[in-house]
Amino acid sequence: MTTSRTPDQLDVDQPHPEHDRGLEFDLNTLMSRRTLGLFFGASGAVAALAACTPAGNTGSTSSATSTATASFSAASSGSATSSAAPTLTRAIAECGVEIPQETAGPYPGDGSNGPNVLEASGVVRRDITSSFGTASAKAEGVPLTFTLTLLDNANGCTPLAGAAVYAWHCDRDGKYSMYDSSLKSENYLRGVQQADANGQVTFTSIFPGAYSGRWPHIHFEVFQSMNNATAAGQVLAVSQIALPQAACDTVYATPGYERSITNMTRTTLKSDNVFGDDGGIYQLATMTGSAAAGYTAGLNVTI
Repeated sequence: MTTSRTPDQLDVDQPHPEHDRGLEFDLNTLMSRRTLGLFFGASGAVAALAACTPAGNTGSTSSATSTATASFSAASSGSATSSAAPTLTRAIAECGVEIPQETAGPYPGDGSNGPNVLEASGVVRRDITSSFGTASAKAEGVPLTFTLTLLDNANGCTPLAGAAVYAWHCDRDGKYSMYDSSLKSENYLRGVQQADANGQVTFTSIFPGAYSGRWPHIHFEVFQSMNNATAAGQVLAVSQIALPQAACDTVYATPGYERSITNMTRTTLKSDNVFGDDGGIYQLATMTGSAAAGYTAGLNVTI
């Protein structure tokens, strides 16, 4: 599945009211969001996951179903699970439902809506905490390491080794580098990684804040190859990671995240304009850790 990025598909992902794009923009957003999540209930999704287990898997169907059921139960509750970074075995067992396609938001930095960080030297990196190139600012906040496991649904849920992921998110104040008036010369919390043999990419960052109208999240785009990513080429998938409420509540009680406390009381996964159609069940990360030691998150991304 491929996705073309156009400015009129950007979501209402904005911390500042002056970026309101009007009725036509909102309608385009609603029409472009979610082509899959609307059709699968949790029970149907579990069946689909079990059916998609590759032929070489020696586990039983009931085992795969149990694994998927446990995963969806944790996702529905919004709580962290005991294993954050997904193993390849677990990812394959849960494979079957493609990641919901989302818009890139008004602050993608991929050339589709203003500045393009993908063609900048230095964007390929694991640690996205600091700006690079001629910029020097560093994003402060609770440490967060997140891993995406990419799987090819059309080829038996095999790992998408060699694919590339561009990830970006707001800082603890809910602001995006390259777009906010105070951060136009900065490019922190943006980076590209190439998937390893297991189809996995890992980024080191900080826990993003919550801003008005949105549930805490991380944006990402998946490209066929690193060459496509750094040339802002055709995209295989555009989606978002939803962060579990338990971790958000803990982090936002720490110094520096004061703005997020009020915003969290105004939005739920069900009311969020991106995750609301299914409560983020296919995009809710598993997470372990603490505010003191930092968090580790993981998400399986089937394409």
